[in-house]
Amino acid sequence: MYIKKRNIEIKLQNTINELEIESENMVELDFKKGDGILPAIAQDFKSGKVLMLAYMNSHAWRLTLQTGEAHYWSRTRGEIWHKGETSGNIQIVKEIIVDCDYDTILLKIEQRGGAACHLGYESCFHNKVDNNGEETIIGKKIFDPEKVYKNEFA
Repeated sequence: MYIKKRNIEIKLQNTINELEIESENMVELDFKKGDGILPAIAQDFKSGKVLMLAYMNSHAWRLTLQTGEAHYWSRTRGEIWHKGETSGNIQIVKEIIVDCDYDTILLKIEQRGGAACHLGYESCFHNKVDNNGEETIIGKKIFDPEKVYKNEFA
């Protein structure tokens, strides 16, 4: 995978999980906004389906670059979290795109295990709301969260 920004080229080698930086001018995200955390959208790199929205601080960002796997900042627990560490549903980063203000991250990922949502669904966006405000669950559960997390999140 290559990320290009001006004269910057970063190559993530997923097979050995090493980061090669071929320029000293690494992209600078604006972590000053949002009290040091930025929204990070995970999108399936093949289908384009939005799987989840999470947050990254600068440490989670660096870990994601270094490992080629998604790491986030848990606002609830106040700690770094390696996506899939408990469930096995890790996210392999295939491409990273940042917005024009450098304050939002789009990770195009390969979702291992089939589910990004801690409730067991493929996507966290599985609640469809109609014009009357009524909710319908769309999608199917991939796993039972009670068995995976032992009621830690569910």
